[in-house]
Amino acid sequence: MRAFRRALAVSTLFATAALFAVTPARADAIEDFYKGKTVSLIVSSSTGGGYDTLARLLTRFVSRHLPGQPNIVIRNMPGAGGIVATNHLYTLAAKDGSVIGAVQNNTPFEPLFGTKEAQYDPTKFNWLGSPSVETSILTVWHTAPATNLEEARKIELKMGSSGANSTPSFYGRLLNETLGTKLKLIVGYPGQNDALLAMERGELDGYPSVFYNSLVSTRPNWLPEKKVKLIVQYGAEKLPQLPDVPFVLDLVKNEDDRQLWRAAVGPIATGRPYLLPPGVPQERVVAMRKAFWDAFNDKEFLSEQAKASLGADTPRTGEQIQDIIVQSYRSPPAVVERLKKLQQSQ
Repeated sequence: MRAFRRALAVSTLFATAALFAVTPARADAIEDFYKGKTVSLIVSSSTGGGYDTLARLLTRFVSRHLPGQPNIVIRNMPGAGGIVATNHLYTLAAKDGSVIGAVQNNTPFEPLFGTKEAQYDPTKFNWLGSPSVETSILTVWHTAPATNLEEARKIELKMGSSGANSTPSFYGRLLNETLGTKLKLIVGYPGQNDALLAMERGELDGYPSVFYNSLVSTRPNWLPEKKVKLIVQYGAEKLPQLPDVPFVLDLVKNEDDRQLWRAAVGPIATGRPYLLPPGVPQERVVAMRKAFWDAFNDKEFLSEQAKASLGADTPRTGEQIQDIIVQSYRSPPAVVERLKKLQQSQ
């Protein structure tokens, strides 16, 4: 993990410098292009969800920091866990800088996992950055028959999920394979909120992949009132807010399993990423990356996202997101094959 953090620090240094590498002449041309224009932001999920809520807040600040201050309008394009929108952004969307994408963090990795519906090369997108990184937690209700890792290795726990190949199911199988847990996946819940309600009703013991930010924003009383137990956390790095919750890379000793986890947490490490389609002129990519970075760090934005408990206060640059994706696609073939088997298990 030290190497991962050093890489992030170095890429941040160079990426931040690159954000300001637009010459005055190019800046004027960018302002001329965007002034009076309407820019579409395609959100790969439905109205009212976390990605959509964040995008609607963020667009105000991106417009403010982008030369020409264009009007940015949201266009929701849900379907296939974000793949429909990502396919559109890759093949059909305008490639002049007038269309932005806000995609679910699984979408850059679907081709790596062998998802046939994902007809795009994520390394060719122009990644703009993310306002956050996420950490997922294996979470169980306080009355579950197992409430710590040792017990979860001996006692079967009923875990909610939307489908056999959904993200929660993937991580549930990965936890079983590498940590020896006995998570029984119960599929058919439309979304995380439905599964959390089922936990409250006693239908489920837990959920294999709850984002910490989502937990504290949608169920703010659960942790203070000890309604749930947090068994293990996984992501780019351990959360300082959860010092007593084991971190998966501290638990996994087999190097093959460690490589598997490093690749598997790529989606979590990218947070809630934004992009431009391939082929956008480079000077507009640079300008858009700077606008997003400035928006992520805008004091008013940070204040408003905090009031809404959006957890959008650990930004990553476009270059950092690009590097995470490229490195994942360089994973050893044996690791990739294991990822595909875990993703496609029924």
